[in-house]
Amino acid sequence: TVPGWHLGSGRVQWPRTRNPKGWRLMERLDMARTQVLTLVAVAVLAGCGRREDPDRPDPATPPADLSDRQGALVDEIVFRQEPDPGKIVQLIEAGTHHAFVHGISNPAIFQQMRASRQTAYDESRGTSSELTFNPIGPTFANGDLNPFHVPAIREAMNRLVNRRHVAEEIFGGLAVPRVLPISTGFPDYARLAAEARTLELRYAHDPEAARAVITREMEALGARKVDGVWTYEGRPVEIRLLIRTEDERRRIGDYVANLLEDSGFRTRRLYRVADEASRIWIAGDPARGEWHVYTGGWVALVINRDQAAEFSFYYTPRGRPEPLWQAYTPTEELDTLADRLQRRDYGTWEERQAMMARGLELGLQDSVRIFLVDQLNVWPRHRDLEMAVDLAAGVSGSSLWPYTIRFRDRVGGRVVFGTPQILVEPWNPVAGTNWVFDSMIMRGLTDAPFLPDPYTGLFLPQRVASAELTVQEGVSVLRTHDWLTVETVPEIVVHPDAWLVWDPPTASFVSVGERHPEGLTARTRIRVRYEDGFLERTWHDGSQVSLADLVLPWILAFERTHEQSPLFDRAEVPSFEVYLRHFRGWRIVSRDPLEIEAFSDQIFPDAEWIVAARTPAGSPWHALALGILAEQAGELAFSSDKADQQQVEWTNYIAGPSLRVLDRHLESARARNLVPFGEALAPFLREGEAEARYAALAEWRRARGHFWVNDGPFYLHSVHPVERNVVIRRFEGFQDPSDKWLRFSDPMIPQVEIAGPLMVPADAEATFTVDIRFGGAPYPADDLEAVDYLLFDPEGRLVRRRAADATGPGTWEVRLDPEDIAALGQGACRLEVAVSSRRVAMPTFASHTFATAP
Repeated sequence: TVPGWHLGSGRVQWPRTRNPKGWRLMERLDMARTQVLTLVAVAVLAGCGRREDPDRPDPATPPADLSDRQGALVDEIVFRQEPDPGKIVQLIEAGTHHAFVHGISNPAIFQQMRASRQTAYDESRGTSSELTFNPIGPTFANGDLNPFHVPAIREAMNRLVNRRHVAEEIFGGLAVPRVLPISTGFPDYARLAAEARTLELRYAHDPEAARAVITREMEALGARKVDGVWTYEGRPVEIRLLIRTEDERRRIGDYVANLLEDSGFRTRRLYRVADEASRIWIAGDPARGEWHVYTGGWVALVINRDQAAEFSFYYTPRGRPEPLWQAYTPTEELDTLADRLQRRDYGTWEERQAMMARGLELGLQDSVRIFLVDQLNVWPRHRDLEMAVDLAAGVSGSSLWPYTIRFRDRVGGRVVFGTPQILVEPWNPVAGTNWVFDSMIMRGLTDAPFLPDPYTGLFLPQRVASAELTVQEGVSVLRTHDWLTVETVPEIVVHPDAWLVWDPPTASFVSVGERHPEGLTARTRIRVRYEDGFLERTWHDGSQVSLADLVLPWILAFERTHEQSPLFDRAEVPSFEVYLRHFRGWRIVSRDPLEIEAFSDQIFPDAEWIVAARTPAGSPWHALALGILAEQAGELAFSSDKADQQQVEWTNYIAGPSLRVLDRHLESARARNLVPFGEALAPFLREGEAEARYAALAEWRRARGHFWVNDGPFYLHSVHPVERNVVIRRFEGFQDPSDKWLRFSDPMIPQVEIAGPLMVPADAEATFTVDIRFGGAPYPADDLEAVDYLLFDPEGRLVRRRAADATGPGTWEVRLDPEDIAALGQGACRLEVAVSSRRVAMPTFASHTFATAP
């Protein structure tokens, strides 16, 4: 998950009554209206698929013979900063830009795209918008009061904001109200639909109740209202809102500021673009009190089939190494539960679901951030440009975009991307920028062992020939693809030669046999065979891959969390402690072919995820060495937290003052052929490797002007910080056939409609027909995992969840007996259908409202 996207809103203008019961009825009707409009928006986008001009003729001939092409299908890609989304269609039509790396959720721009004959678009649902709160307190270092130090006030903000208003009025229906820390578009939301709906009703918009809590807690802090304004120690309480300005987030910030002013606070609106805001909320110390609320947002980089780790990420110091996360103080129950879920420390699926449901409750009680909406984003491109787009992450989060980007009618050429921000934070291979705009470029420069299917989120092998997974009996794991095998055994004994830890004081590996002579067991074991020639490949600078590239990153993880190491970084400790609690060792089984074995107690519901999570990816050790040497010398720091703490530069491999520091260490390392932790890495190096590596890196630095080296289908050709441009070019040494990943076409998102009565007498039965199609044809029944319905009474309570009955090709039926109707009572009821497909991981929802009457 990556920061970078946010939203906005204006004043609420919905009718309201002072009668509490009448108000709740109005709220339920409003919620029903919202759900209908939301489902219409989802249906429109789902029905559209990949949209292009229907009158544009198909190319007369396919692209040139791809059998003669290896690697990327275009020659060069330029990323240019363009912060004004209103220019997108104009720039595409003018031919100066081919695509944009941010999704559009502005209704007016969306209509421009649909009207343009040169513009096509793709869709995604993995972007969310939220409010991030500064939890320091009760006062900042400057003495100012921070109301959001109090969990109850943060929790009350869930009821103060009107998510429906944000979704409908700001996004014009191109967003879905979101209350929970799990995405409404991922499988866990459908699995936990009953619990989700209960919490959504509990935290429905209720400003009077929210302000009552705020009043109670502010008075407990010692604040008093004077002439309608909260004061503390004789001064008005001012809330500083850090508001992003590039998109709808500006309006969200203004909307929230209005709500806080109506609640008795003074506000200061700090309008900032991405890089300006980043220096405050990400890189800065929250105790300084520069901000109270930030208009935050996230983009999922893959369809997340298992969101169990979200609680640790969003609510605990284990989430990120930045100073803000290190200030989080969750309750013991939330912290323990989040830790267990992150490690997948549960025995059965039922236990996991119960833990997830409790986590949702505790997360809302903590609310260091509150979610507002999940956006329905459209990603603009020229009609002649194609690429694989992730259903969750869109273009900027797709892992397959660099392998599939191409022009319809030719091979090669130059593509120009527009991006709202670029070079937002320093690039380094350990703890550098996490912004989606920069991360997209990085994925084009990197070749991972596994790549996620953009429609299901299941991992597929890119640099792996085969894999075996062994799981302990009683562990629930599902295998979908046949590139791996799964075996169940009563007990998994960890091989005694497997490395368990790296010991910084002795600079040595410690094996399982040494640490646990009595033996050690694990819940899972993977055995992965990399593709033939894996170690014969080259990095972008021409140096050859070696086993040291797999081993050094693992060593570095231990060095950065050991207090006696000069590389120690306090911000890394919480997340690394989680890793140690489930990691049980790994070893290199053979070098030719390259095979590794890894043991862990951490599980995922999908076997493919377990294998992908445990397989080492590697990083060029000689480039990594320069940052290590600079941090050991106290000149640079990999993470923003340590850089801030030590008052040094945040390590940047591509621009800025860091380059001069890295230059010095390259010269020194090259003169001595220095290898970090050289004695330990020596067995994994080729003869003369250090000399060859540093020579290649020095030439790379001279030619390219930076130190960013990797192995993807593109290499980083040039960086232009002043002009805000980045140029990447096709890596000619990339040996994959160009059509390797071109099999991905339009995602088969189910199109769901419900037909049934609008009025049902209390003594009658009712039958509702569910029609599920794709492209006008019945959706194949074998491709559907589940068709469930949820029935809500007039009070909004969930009274039933069951599977619908299949009645024919593409049709299902929900039949309610007179007893079922009578049990609902009288009023407006709602039937919701949740459809889960094996072809796409995102569930599809449809809704039908009907009234019961005497």
